[in-house]
Amino acid sequence: FTKILMEDKHSAKEIAKKTWEMENNVTERDILKFNEEENDKLFDTRPWLKDPHYFKDVKISVTALIKMVTHCRRGGDIEVMGLMQGKVIGTSFYVLDAFGLPVEGTETRVNAGAEANEYLGDYMGVCEDVGRLENICGWYHSHPGYAPWLSGIDVGTQSLYQAHQEPFVAIVIDPKRTISSGKVDIGCFRTYPEDYKGKESEFESVPMEKIEDFGAHANRYYKLEHSIFKSELDQSQFEFLWNQYWVQTLSTSSLLLCKEAVANTITDISEKVHKYKNNPMLMRRDKLVGYTTGRGERGGEAPKKDNEIAKINKGTTKMVLDNSHMLMSEVLKSMIFSHIECNNEEAKKDVEMEK
Repeated sequence: FTKILMEDKHSAKEIAKKTWEMENNVTERDILKFNEEENDKLFDTRPWLKDPHYFKDVKISVTALIKMVTHCRRGGDIEVMGLMQGKVIGTSFYVLDAFGLPVEGTETRVNAGAEANEYLGDYMGVCEDVGRLENICGWYHSHPGYAPWLSGIDVGTQSLYQAHQEPFVAIVIDPKRTISSGKVDIGCFRTYPEDYKGKESEFESVPMEKIEDFGAHANRYYKLEHSIFKSELDQSQFEFLWNQYWVQTLSTSSLLLCKEAVANTITDISEKVHKYKNNPMLMRRDKLVGYTTGRGERGGEAPKKDNEIAKINKGTTKMVLDNSHMLMSEVLKSMIFSHIECNNEEAKKDVEMEK
């Protein structure tokens, strides 16, 4: 009886883990050895000072990702913050580990105080004692329910880090949308120098009350590509962390956990539609122009931009897909546990017959 129960749980856990890896495109890679000579050479040349777009992508270990997501989920509606350890190879950040900070957070911002700085000092001291040579390469924080992007405060924080602790990257995770979609909703960012003005960041489904803040700083930073990898040494830690993540996922209902976020999203979409309908100038412009096109920097055609109603449609479509995914997850969990329950009943009958 116990053996059957454990086998069913084990297979279901493995399926969920493999599905999670496929959803987040996890690849295998072995880059854990720290090369001090390469690190010194990088800091001597500092190529990022000459090119604001020098860094192109961020490669995150599966262990670091699970730690960050679990931390962000524990925060609920409150923003949390942590730091990442890793290194730089060429134009890529490699995030190998992450740890949370004891910070004071609210639903809209997070501030690191003296306690967090003291904790950071102690943590890095322990890392040196055990031979962990990787530097702090970035920070992460959560945006519960309102997508990964950098607010005005975030831009200021990242700019400060880049001024005094380069190379440094910012990662933002939305734990609410991660739960609803099944795929980690994550963004990696770097800010531009003060005298450099970049292009506006790509479309994000941002709530009405945060659109002004999003638009005001959209050209102060750029988004980096990201990918997830795992190494042989990650496997044991990943198994341990996955057991915690798996239990948390199974023991909670995503539909119930995200019901407030879903209601807020519906209200937000309704407000955006109402605002759009009451703005004849905006409606007329979208109707006449449709998708706006311009001329690129070298005379070619610039990428097309969505008009306002297209942005609303994108946000609505994403909400519907996420809700469908949550419903499917609940159905699958019901099927798994119903199967286990049936096996339990059959096992009990077999025991009774043997008696």
